[in-house]
Amino acid sequence: MNKLELMKTANEVRKGIVTAVHSAKCGHPGGSLSAADIYTYLFFEEMNVDPADPKKADRDRFVLSKGHTAPGYYSTLANRGFFPVEDLTTLRKMGSYLQGHPDMKHIPGVDMSSGSLGQGISAAVGMAISAKLSGDDYRVYTLLGDGEIQEGQVWEASMLAAHRKLDNLVVIVDNNNLQIDGPISEVNSPYPIDKKFEAFNFHVINIDGHDFDAIAAAFKEARETKGQPTAIIAKTTKGKGVSFMENQASWHGAAPNDEQYAVAMADLEKVGEALCQM
Repeated sequence: MNKLELMKTANEVRKGIVTAVHSAKCGHPGGSLSAADIYTYLFFEEMNVDPADPKKADRDRFVLSKGHTAPGYYSTLANRGFFPVEDLTTLRKMGSYLQGHPDMKHIPGVDMSSGSLGQGISAAVGMAISAKLSGDDYRVYTLLGDGEIQEGQVWEASMLAAHRKLDNLVVIVDNNNLQIDGPISEVNSPYPIDKKFEAFNFHVINIDGHDFDAIAAAFKEARETKGQPTAIIAKTTKGKGVSFMENQASWHGAAPNDEQYAVAMADLEKVGEALCQM
């Protein structure tokens, strides 16, 4: 995909996020929207995955460590063809396979069930070690929240990843600076995030998490890095793309009502129209 196609796809992913959370009347739109460009690049460009064969042995693995942003994950998988986009409206509903957190047993394309913050990166480290032990060349990607890295388990896993020289592991931190209680810098500051990962012997790349050129360059650099894992610190905007959600901690875990949904979709339609003019 070229940059414009990726931007259009990310906008469709955002529409799916808003639609799913509105339909469920609950969920986590803010952090899903901030990570939409990262999700899009991973599943449409970077990763070796096949919707027709979700469990193929040589696929790259993805672990959503901040599991509550499942709406972003699901919308990406649906738009990539793992399951029908129409199913997004069943999010969190009785009998739906699209639960509030990813479920590897029932959702095509999900490699690890997640939700308990801090645990996803540990699973990703285990997968990366497994690949090394088996001589497999698949790569492992895990997406963390910046509030999530307040969890001690994140740093235990990071210490092991560097110790085992897991150059097949890429940790992405969605640094939107907001968690459920407010700015991460005020709740329990993890800054400087880049220096912390460097201290744990990661190769660290700082990027604008909404710039596809920067995203592409970062993942290329990660592939070329040998002997140590990579951490990509992606500076993002919580609620990106929806005017009234942007940079608002209140939209961490809330669903838009009908009026707000209409405004949100109108915002995203305008973005889509602008992209079509490019």
